[in-house]
Amino acid sequence: MATTALNTAHHAIVGAHDLSSAYYQIPKECKAGVVVNEGPNFFVQIQTVLVPEPGPDEVLIRLNVTGVCFSDIHFMRGDLDLPPMSAFGVRSPGHEGAGIVVKLGNNVKNWKVGDRAGIKPVWDICGTCEFCWTGRDAFCAKSLHAGLMKPGSYQQYVLSPARYTMPIPDGVDDYTAAPIMCSASTVYRSLVEARLTPGDWVAFPGGGGGVGIQGVQIAKAMGLRPIVIDSGDEKRDLGLMCGAEHFVDFKKSADVTAEVVCLADGVGVHAVIVTAPGAYSKAIDLVGKRISAKVMCIGLPAKGTTHLGCEPSKFCFQNLTISGTLVANLSDISRALEFASRGLLKPIYTVYGIEELPEAVEKLKQGQVAGRAIIDFNK
Repeated sequence: MATTALNTAHHAIVGAHDLSSAYYQIPKECKAGVVVNEGPNFFVQIQTVLVPEPGPDEVLIRLNVTGVCFSDIHFMRGDLDLPPMSAFGVRSPGHEGAGIVVKLGNNVKNWKVGDRAGIKPVWDICGTCEFCWTGRDAFCAKSLHAGLMKPGSYQQYVLSPARYTMPIPDGVDDYTAAPIMCSASTVYRSLVEARLTPGDWVAFPGGGGGVGIQGVQIAKAMGLRPIVIDSGDEKRDLGLMCGAEHFVDFKKSADVTAEVVCLADGVGVHAVIVTAPGAYSKAIDLVGKRISAKVMCIGLPAKGTTHLGCEPSKFCFQNLTISGTLVANLSDISRALEFASRGLLKPIYTVYGIEELPEAVEKLKQGQVAGRAIIDFNK
């Protein structure tokens, strides 16, 4: 049975260095969530798969926790403008893992068994191009993405390149750290690129979801003024508890745009952080008459389903910017982990056991998860 935990992680796995003997006894097989019937009618099945052997420059990580991200749904559906998982021989998605290093490749010197480590969206990069050098790792032409090009965190034992694996500080438990690998650090990157000033208004359409609710907390920590747009009492309470100054229920509001503009000084918000693809149709309207406003695109709609734009004169007269960000770099993840260690970013999640992963995926597809869905491999 799934367990929901809001704003607390007292029972979460800390995953410190004191490994039990079970961690040293690496099995030959492990459980994994595997996509079956890849495409529009996919489903996830729990199967037993082989535990991989680390290459000379890799580490083997035993995951305690993985988050479930909507990008996983896109990868399993194959509805983005990307090759399918099967083109890379990958059957398990996932890119939000937290666990411990249990085995080292022969050349690895910068890790030791028992160190805490995370799996993030970008599995590896070339490290020698201008994008890698300037913190835009996700745009490296040779980047490899976990859960698409490499087996992802739906599998309990996973490999990671030693030079590009994310360490997790002991002050952040695994339930918190796993979603930070993608959702929290991704929205942090978007907020940074929006170049906002403390006191600015930020709208989060879909702000009660797994990415948005972490964005609300980070925005608050950055001195910004979040407005959450979502529906239902649960997401209202969640949004306000996490630092939103206002909550607008799109199912109850007579005019969402007018209400948001009114709340934002009667002018409009300084930035819209779009995490829910369904919100793109109204995103530009939320800036109202605000000069130099930003619309930041994070949520990925299926290919060919959504277009975003307006009259060119609005861009000119309001100095409007529409920009997109993908995922975070190592520095962004480190900063998001720091927010968590300071108590400024708290876990909002529903916990499922590994056997319940198919249920969690289905609920996410239906938009029925408040905060993040977390899979505990040890539950």
